[in-house]
Amino acid sequence: MSDPLLPNDWHEDPWDNVTGLSNDSIESVPRSFEQFQGPLRLMVIVVVASILLLGASGWWVIHSLNPSGEPGVAVNFTVQEGDTVSSVAGRLDAAGIISNATLFRWYASTRDSITLVPGYYSLKPRDNAGSILQALATPPAQTFISVTFPEGMSVAQMGERLAQKMTFMTPADFLTATTDGSVVSDLSPKGNTNLEGLLFPDTYQISGDDNEARVVGRLVTMMQRVAKQVDLVSGAKTRGFTPYEVLIVASLIEREAKVPEDRAKIAQVIYNRLAAKMKLEIDASVKYGQDPAMSWTEMKATDTPYNTYMYAGLPPTPIANPGKASIQAALAPSGSPKASDEACAGLAAGVKCQYLYYVLADNTGRHAFSTTYEQHLANVEKAKTAGILP
Repeated sequence: MSDPLLPNDWHEDPWDNVTGLSNDSIESVPRSFEQFQGPLRLMVIVVVASILLLGASGWWVIHSLNPSGEPGVAVNFTVQEGDTVSSVAGRLDAAGIISNATLFRWYASTRDSITLVPGYYSLKPRDNAGSILQALATPPAQTFISVTFPEGMSVAQMGERLAQKMTFMTPADFLTATTDGSVVSDLSPKGNTNLEGLLFPDTYQISGDDNEARVVGRLVTMMQRVAKQVDLVSGAKTRGFTPYEVLIVASLIEREAKVPEDRAKIAQVIYNRLAAKMKLEIDASVKYGQDPAMSWTEMKATDTPYNTYMYAGLPPTPIANPGKASIQAALAPSGSPKASDEACAGLAAGVKCQYLYYVLADNTGRHAFSTTYEQHLANVEKAKTAGILP
């Protein structure tokens, strides 16, 4: 019998009268975001977004406090009177040492409190925040930087070297401290305030609360200590010179000698020429204080107290700060050469063999020494032929 509720053309299909589903007939449907509806769907969105945001924020915090890669080269940073962690963080950010002042302040607040001592600190840009805080927690008097002053540097060169390492110091202030009389050397002649040649070249540990005058004072003290070690005062007296004059000789040796074995010989040349009333004619002295852009011909023609081609005797001051070996050479020159020495070759009868001239002989910096001017000219020609001299 037909169902009066169905249309006349209706016909039944097998699935129209399904009363149940077996387990085998149910397909596995994966859970998906689409099944969440209404408030539940909104809640899921919020949770997922929060997790992603927290993850990104955490990465940013970690990266900001502990940047990837190696820290930069250390720079000096000044903590001023009245500074706080907040004010310091702002300047650290501006200087590029840290990347975010606010985050640094927060990190500092989670650590043990630090007492900021005014002074200079060595900090590495893009170092981790913990290391920067640790550096700031170390008083500058306990923070040291090694500065090496090689033998033969002038006071001007020393000032430049110091400022390169300790950027809060300046070459000008260093030079002032070596000329204004605020630092005095026991080895200096009375009335002299020029400390050229009276600063001992060595490696020094300079602290963050040092200044230029204190550094100069330490270099002067070290030169006085070395002078006692080599017995400079009595040694100079034995040679008939003052300790200061011996330091002038030592500075000439320091700038002229290229190999250790030449030091004592160059010292002997200087003393022999002084005794013979000959001009020293030492190139390094002529170049002292001259514009390096000038040609050698121009320098040699320039009238200065250090032009030993124009003036006899020692220059008025040392031309550099000599090391211990050059001071010892000035106190113990080589003496007269042996008969087999090249300086004695071919001398006329009655001519005393002694060192009076020298010129570069090879690419190692060794010098050829001679007694007569003719020998010297022959050595100069050899050097030119070998390409040692222009």
